[in-house]
Amino acid sequence: MTRLRARAASRLRGGVVATLLLATAVTGGCTTESRLTAGGAPQRTSTVTVLAAASLTDPLTSLARQYERAHDGVTVALSFGSSTTLAQQVAEGAPADVVAFAGTPALDQLPKDATDQGGRATIARNTMEIATPPDNPGGVRSLADLARPDLDVVLCASTVPCGKAADMVLSRAGITPHVVSREVDVKATLAKVRLGEADAAVVYHSDVVSAGDTVKGVVIPTAQNTTLDYPLVWLNTKPDTTGFAELVRGTEGRAALTRAGFLAP
Repeated sequence: MTRLRARAASRLRGGVVATLLLATAVTGGCTTESRLTAGGAPQRTSTVTVLAAASLTDPLTSLARQYERAHDGVTVALSFGSSTTLAQQVAEGAPADVVAFAGTPALDQLPKDATDQGGRATIARNTMEIATPPDNPGGVRSLADLARPDLDVVLCASTVPCGKAADMVLSRAGITPHVVSREVDVKATLAKVRLGEADAAVVYHSDVVSAGDTVKGVVIPTAQNTTLDYPLVWLNTKPDTTGFAELVRGTEGRAALTRAGFLAP
């Protein structure tokens, strides 16, 4: 019994020492801490917080996992949504190291000094496309078909970039679509089509590409279409913030964005 108590006390002391050696520092959106490796040596850990447009979900998720594999102890925490909403969250003090938007208007919502400690670059462009279910039950062949009363059309909310872009395209073509709902972002809009709850949607070309064979794309002519720039903003110069931004801006990032259906900047 004496030996058992001695061993328990020894384990308790070891746990207290390990706890005391764990030091954590949090600054802004990027969290950095030191922890012990299996061999007892300190290991730096870091979290890069990224807020990005919903249309960037696939390529940025892939790039985040790639960065984590190449940088032991680093986590890239991703949050996707409407660019307008994300910019507002940053303006209200939400922690973030990197933001990426669909279109440039959301940049105006950021604090005026947002790039003073970091930087900005355009990483891609995107155009609009009609998405239908794979068998295209509504027989959609052009924007003009979206005005038919027997066709259920979904669009993004008019306050978010994909909704504004769709409205611009439809207005330019002189089309008033038969809209049955407007969704919070492009992923939610496309989901209505994928689930068979709508006959057509006007979404980003990249989302049609990412959806694969779960939807069918109907090309919108260039004369009626519009193009959006995708700005990337890094809000500080911490090593992993700039490191991840460089990956997205670089050759590997460009390749990932191209595979996802984005155009070169």
